[in-house]
This record gives sequence, structure tokens and C-alpha cells, in this order.
Amino acid sequence: MFFIFYHLIKFQISHSSTHFVTNKKTIQYILNMKKFKNEIDEKFHSLVTFVESCDYPALLNHILMKYAFAPASLQQSLKRYFDKYSFWGKIDFQTKDLSFFKNKATDISSHIKEFKWLYGKLEDYSSKLLLYAILNNWLNFDTLTLKRTMENGRFKQYFHLDLIPSAKDEIFVDVGSYYGETSLDFINTYGENYKRIYCYEITPAPLEFSKQHLHKFSNIIFRQKAVKNKNGFVLLQENGASSSANQTSDLQKHCDEANQSEVESVTLDDDIKEKITMVKMDIEGDEISALKGAKNHIKKDCPKLLISVYHNNNHLWQIPKLIHSLNKNYKFFLRNFCGSFYPTEIVLFALPCN
Repeated sequence: MFFIFYHLIKFQISHSSTHFVTNKKTIQYILNMKKFKNEIDEKFHSLVTFVESCDYPALLNHILMKYAFAPASLQQSLKRYFDKYSFWGKIDFQTKDLSFFKNKATDISSHIKEFKWLYGKLEDYSSKLLLYAILNNWLNFDTLTLKRTMENGRFKQYFHLDLIPSAKDEIFVDVGSYYGETSLDFINTYGENYKRIYCYEITPAPLEFSKQHLHKFSNIIFRQKAVKNKNGFVLLQENGASSSANQTSDLQKHCDEANQSEVESVTLDDDIKEKITMVKMDIEGDEISALKGAKNHIKKDCPKLLISVYHNNNHLWQIPKLIHSLNKNYKFFLRNFCGSFYPTEIVLFALPCN
């Protein structure tokens, strides 16, 4: 604790130009707090007001100080997690790699308008509370509110019965099928009255396992392909911690790296010619590329979209904005299926309005 605090004080001294920016708009906003309908609205807009009143150095110092006074157990859990999965940056005071904190301060301060846009688009207060909980966790390392939003096993991940109570004659596309757990959950939740299931997975071993795992079910098509915004080939990049976190990279940029294999990449628009009705995506940060490659299906078919939005800070708003730009006939919900000390397994439900 002393080690962290000492380095944070040094950091603050070196950034002594930090200041808060106050203006008439902020003061008026605070005076109008009573106009909000409920505590969730008030808390969210209070958080927004705080962010808008800070410049980047002030916000970064705030996050660093909140981390310094967070419980040691939480600090250790976060560091271990980010050492294992580096999507959001690192926490390493020894090497002075504080990219986790810097990324959070940058993304929150630069895109608070987009987070406000998302809050206004969310359809229910479970979703709005979750968005507030995520931002408050990023800013203040608040785990209590985040835990309040957890589904705690009420429903299978991606198949929230309050949002999708039934599913018949579906053509379900499972992008990032891994061992086939999600497709099995789909069948166990809604039965075998589907038309077809497509399973896309980039890693050979899990795909072969899923073929055996789901062999007794009919009309399931397995494809070892990366789903992208263009057809071609990419490199499979293995994650040492877990093959579930394997990613792909551009073939030309990394062609000299050893122990990597090529994987065919396709767009859903080209690879599936029939109408699709439901798409799940969990592909370690490649969701935006995959959605762009499915733009014609989204425009014409308006499938239910169940998309992981936690691999990148900005995916939380970028993905719903992309979907909204392609087809305005969607309503948006957020659900938390795992995140307790840090928001992971956050799923965006983009559901057709009618």
C-alpha cells in the first residue's frame, strides 16, 4: 500500500498543473438535480457532471488516488486479472506501466457524450444502473454497485428470458462458439425447434470438441473461420492464459512470427446467404469488425443481436452506435453475467422493436 501511495504522490507532483474546470453549465446542472425522476438518473448525471468538470490530468489523478485507497485484495485481483488479460492495459508500478489508468481516463473524458447517448438509448433501469455501475467502477473502483447488477445464474448467458422469452424457428449464429457451450445453452433454453445453428470458432481443438459435444443435435454447421469485415486470411494468435482469449491479427503485419497458423476470414454477409434471426458474438474484441461484415443481414433481416461489449472500454458505446447507424429499428439492453470486482461478461442485447 505504501509503495503504491508513494508512487501516486510522485505522479501527482509531476502533474501539478492539474485543475478542475467549472463553468455556468456545470453549476446550473447541479442546481437542477431535483428534476431527475429517480436515484439512478441522479447518480448517473452526477457522475457525468463530475467527469465534465475535470480535465484529463485531474481525472487520471482521481482514478489513481481511488485505486491507492481501494482494498489491497481488490488491487491484487485487478493486477492478476490484467496480467492475464491485457485488453484494457496494465497495472505495474515497478515498470511504470500504468496504461490501465491512463486508458480509462482518456476514454471516459473523451467520450462522456457517447456514454450519455447510450444511457438515453437504454430501455430499462436494469441497463441504466449497469452502465452507471461500470463507469463508477472505472472511476472509483466501486464493486458494490457492480455486484448489485449481476444476474447470479438466473438465466443462461445470452439467453435472458425477460428479454427473449421464446425462440422458435431460429437461424442462430454463434460467433466465437469455443467448446459449444453457448449453442448448447440455446438448445437447453429454447428447445430443439430451431431451423439451423452456425458455429464459428478460430481455434481447431475447441471446435473439434464442440462437434462431439453437440453431435446428437441436427442442423448444426461448424466452421473454423474468423468472422470479420472482409474475406481473406488472418493469423491465429494464441493466448498463453486461455485459448478462450485467442485472437487474430493481420497476416501481412505479423507474417514473420513463429508458432502461428493461418485462419480463413469471412463476412457473415458472404458466408451465410439465408436469412439469420439471432447472432451471438464473443470474439475477444473483434466484434465491431464482425458486425460491419454482417451489415446487410442487420439491415435486411434485423436479427436479435447478443454482443459482448467488455473487451474494449469504448465498445460499450461504439457497438450500439454502429448497430443504430445500420438499422434504427433496435432497442438496447445491457446485462452483467459475471463482473463482480471488474465489469466483464457484459452483454448488449440489441432487439428488434417489433
